Amino acid sequence: MFDPTQPFSITEATPVPGRFVVVFDSTGPAEPGRLGTRALQDTVPDVLEEQGFGLENYFPRLGVAVVDGDSPQLGELRARGNAEGMPMHIVPEMIYRILPAMHDFTRGTPDADKPAVTPAFADTGELTWGVQAVLAAESGYTGAGIRVAVLDTGFDATHPDFIGRDVTTASFIDGEDSHDGHGHGTHCIGTSCGPRALEGSRGYGVAPGASIFAGKVLSNAGSGSDTGILAGIDWALQNDCHIISMSLGADVREVHPPYVAAGRRALERGTLIIAAAGNNARRSAGDPGFVGAPANSPYIFSVGALDSSLAVADFSARTLPGRGGQVDIAGPGVAVYSSWPMPQRYNTISGTSMATPHVAGVAALLSEATGFRGRELWAELAQEAQRLERPSVDVAAGLAQSPPPAEARPETPPPAPGPEEPLPDDESPESYYGHG
Repeated sequence: MFDPTQPFSITEATPVPGRFVVVFDSTGPAEPGRLGTRALQDTVPDVLEEQGFGLENYFPRLGVAVVDGDSPQLGELRARGNAEGMPMHIVPEMIYRILPAMHDFTRGTPDADKPAVTPAFADTGELTWGVQAVLAAESGYTGAGIRVAVLDTGFDATHPDFIGRDVTTASFIDGEDSHDGHGHGTHCIGTSCGPRALEGSRGYGVAPGASIFAGKVLSNAGSGSDTGILAGIDWALQNDCHIISMSLGADVREVHPPYVAAGRRALERGTLIIAAAGNNARRSAGDPGFVGAPANSPYIFSVGALDSSLAVADFSARTLPGRGGQVDIAGPGVAVYSSWPMPQRYNTISGTSMATPHVAGVAALLSEATGFRGRELWAELAQEAQRLERPSVDVAAGLAQSPPPAEARPETPPPAPGPEEPLPDDESPESYYGHG
C-alpha cells in the first residue's frame, strides 16, 4: 500500500521477457532515412506482417511497434530494414512502477548559511499555492478549446467537482477499465484541469475550461509498460490533443528510443508532451539525482519541482549532461492539494508528478491565448517563465507562468483544430491506429 504523503518516485525499469519495442526512425536529426507519414501508415505495417509480426500494438502516428519475438526473427526484421533503407531500433519493452520515496519531501535544497525561508505562497480558502504561483487566476484564460491528455492511472469520472465537464476516458491496461483505483491520475487531472472556484473549498485547477482526455496507462497498482504508454500517446494524437501530460517514467539515464520518436512526431503534429523529470534526488544528502525516461527525450518537455518558497524540492531530479536529459522548466510540486477518488475526494501529495500537471495547465492557457502549438508552445512556455535565482540545471527557464490577462492581447487566437481525420486516400484498417 502506498503512502500518499510521500512524493511519487519511479524505480528502475525492468524488461518484459520476450517483448521488444521496434522504433522505425533514425535517432539523430541529421541522419538520413526519416520515414514519412505515408510510410508509417502503409509500408511499415506491410513489412511487420510479412515478417510474421502482429499489428495489434503498432502505433502509426509514432512509428513504433511492440512485438513478441526472438533474436532470429528480430534479426531478419532488422536485416530487411537495412536492405530497404528503413532505419529502426529494437530495444526491450520495459515496465515502470510508481512508488513512494522514503525521505523528507517538505524541504527544498538546504542552505546552512541562510535562515529558514518563509514560504512565498500558501494555500488560502480560495486557491492552492500552486495555482497562485503560476498566476492562473490572474490570466483570465481557462484553457477553453484546448484538449489536454493526462496519461496516468485513470480518472474517477464520478468525482463531483467534474460534473458537466468534457471528459473522454480510455484504458490501455488489460483487465482494468479507466476508473482510477490508485489516486495518482485523478490528482494530476485535478491540478491540470480541475476547478479554480469551488463552494466551500479551495480551487486547485490551472485550466478549468480545457477538455480532458484521461488515458489509463498505469494500473491500479501504479505500474505500466511501454505498450500502454505508447498506446496512450497514439490515442491522444488520434484525438488531436494539444498537450499530453505524463507524470511517469523510470530512473534510467539512457534516452529510450521509443520516446525520442514519440516526442518528435508529436511535435511535428502540433502536440507538446510534458513529463516529470523524476524524484530520484536526495539533495539534502548531496545527491541531485538525474532526469529519467521518458522525460530525458530531447523532444519531451521535462518538469522539475519547487516548494512553496520556490526552492528546488529535495527530491527533484537534475539535468544530465549531453543531448537529452534536461530539465526544461519547474512547477509547484510540494504539498499539492488536488482531487482524489471518492469517497476521499481530496488529497495533498508531492513529487515532480505534481509539478508536471501545473505546467500542462499553464501550457493550455498559453495555447488558448496565443494559438501556439507544438514547438511554438514549447518556446512560449520557456520564454514566459519567471526566472529564478536557482541553478539552470535544476529549474532551467524557471517557474511556469500563465499568460497575462486577455485584454492585454489585442489579437484573437486562431480556433483550435478539430479532431484528426484520416487522409482521403488512407485505406489502412482502424486497428493500425492503436486503441480508441
